[in-house]
Amino acid sequence: MNKRQALLAAALASVCAANATAKGQMDMQAKGEQEKCYGAAKAGQNDCGTATHGCAGQAAVDNNPAEWRNVPKGSCGKAGGKPTPPQQQGKQDK
Repeated sequence: MNKRQALLAAALASVCAANATAKGQMDMQAKGEQEKCYGAAKAGQNDCGTATHGCAGQAAVDNNPAEWRNVPKGSCGKAGGKPTPPQQQGKQDK
C-alpha cells in the first residue's frame, strides 16, 4: 500500500466513523434518553451550532449559556446547566 492509498483509507475511515457517531447520537436523542443541557458545555465540546457559529465543537468558552450538549435525561442540573435555552436579547415575556 503506498502513501496515497493509506491516506485515502484513513480519510474514508474518518468519514465513516463520524457518520456512525452522529447517527448513534440522533438515535439516542430520538428515543428520548437524552436532553439538551444549556450552559454545561466546555470549550470545544458543544454538540451543535448557535447564533455565533454553525458547528459542534466550536464553543469558545466553558459554560456559555447559549451552548449546549446532550446529556442523559434528568441529569442536566447535575452537570451545571439548564434544560431550557437562554432568552434572546430583545424578546420580552408576554
